[in-house]
Amino acid sequence: MAEPHGTESKDEEGLHTPRVRGVSVASSNGSRPASRAPHRTLSVNPFVSSAADPLGSMQLAPPMYQIPDGPIEPSTAYRLIHDELMLDGNARLNLATFVTTWMEPEATLLMAECAEKNMIDKDEYPQTAELERRCVAILADLWNAPDPHTAIGCSTTGSSEACMLAGLALKRRWMKANPERYAAGAKPNLVMGVNVQVCWEKFCEFWEVEPRYVPMEGERYHLDGEQAAAKVDENTIGVVAILGSTMDGSYEPVWDICAKLDEVQQRTGLDVPVHVDGASGAMIAPFLDPDMHWDFRQPRVASINTSGHKYGLVYPGVGWVLWRNAAALPEELVFKVNYLGGDMPTFALNFSRPGAQVVAQYYNFLRLGHEGYRQVQQACRDVAKHLADGVAALPEFRLLTKGDQLPVFAFTTAEGVTDFDVFDVSRRLRERGWQVPAYTFPADRTDLAVIRLVVRNGFSRDLADLLLADLDRLLPELRKQPAPMQQYGVEAKEAFHH
Repeated sequence: MAEPHGTESKDEEGLHTPRVRGVSVASSNGSRPASRAPHRTLSVNPFVSSAADPLGSMQLAPPMYQIPDGPIEPSTAYRLIHDELMLDGNARLNLATFVTTWMEPEATLLMAECAEKNMIDKDEYPQTAELERRCVAILADLWNAPDPHTAIGCSTTGSSEACMLAGLALKRRWMKANPERYAAGAKPNLVMGVNVQVCWEKFCEFWEVEPRYVPMEGERYHLDGEQAAAKVDENTIGVVAILGSTMDGSYEPVWDICAKLDEVQQRTGLDVPVHVDGASGAMIAPFLDPDMHWDFRQPRVASINTSGHKYGLVYPGVGWVLWRNAAALPEELVFKVNYLGGDMPTFALNFSRPGAQVVAQYYNFLRLGHEGYRQVQQACRDVAKHLADGVAALPEFRLLTKGDQLPVFAFTTAEGVTDFDVFDVSRRLRERGWQVPAYTFPADRTDLAVIRLVVRNGFSRDLADLLLADLDRLLPELRKQPAPMQQYGVEAKEAFHH
């Protein structure tokens, strides 16, 4: 039997303190609940064993926070982990995440067959590298690059890495264009709406760029051209336009932002590039809004990113970033690496990473084609609009968006509703298994708290009707509350909503 590890943590509340789902096993008063004591071991029940003694595995008690002294049977290790993971939420009922939660069995099989392939090792896995090149060319064509054959891009671990790369290219281009000003201590800035994903805040912090956030105002929940133009100056490296906002699913008007920046250039001579953060919308708009000029058809758009693992329909994690042409990506950011027998260019932040998601992305492009993607995305939008219409029919709620851009919409409680708030609704829906985020908007609309619903491939109209039925079912109970529960000490927990 494996021995239990020490009964005490190595510090009071630090790096070595055991944590369960990010929460320390220590309680608020410093005592350690028996169920989360650091010496706690895992137990197996029911019995799982390929040995003659069916109870053998039940007597095993490996430690939770220390590597066991010796190996255990694979079936036992599987069961221990499998049973704990039953406590996770049902991914198909997760209306908080944009990330893909269902793929075809054939795609899953391909990913399993490629699990051991290292994307960076293009010499050892040349065909995986070729599929990456094909995906870049497909996206360049989809996003109307002037010449898809000269557009440059790469896969990443997700949109966060893609945004970092795009931001670095913007900063380096500005530095090369303004060497004297930068040497004299001028600090570069980046203009964006306050609704941007947290990766842009990280970019500005990591690479010493001043973030110039445009706050929300009234019923304007994202950046527009006028506000963007008012923020730029000679130290602006670029403007980030989001297609679309994670806050409410709305598209930022890339065309209007570019037009206003054209006026700024005519008036002042400042040539400010635009990066389109199309984490979600860059895989929606080409199929459902083909006449909307948000992409490389706008000459001011220098780069675009998307998340293959969102509406690219691939399991996490894969992202993509493309530049209009080689001139938009400073060559000093591209490194030639001699690795495992090959000389290859790389401009990703990560080095070793799996190739399976890239293969799965190419599978989707090949499998669905343009019309298949259009049908899948249209089905998502149709379900989102159906769900939004159902919510709008309930007098207790008011829609902010309708799901007619991204298949995403946000709503809040109607004026005059004082018995409950959106946090009460979110908490009660979770009792039925629905993971629905409620959160407060950023500056200057922190007075507004909303629920946001994300419809992805695999969330059917039938599931939408079940959600609406559950929402309607819990409203009579919520109406009986004297006031929102946070007034009685219940935490208004803001759910993860990026």
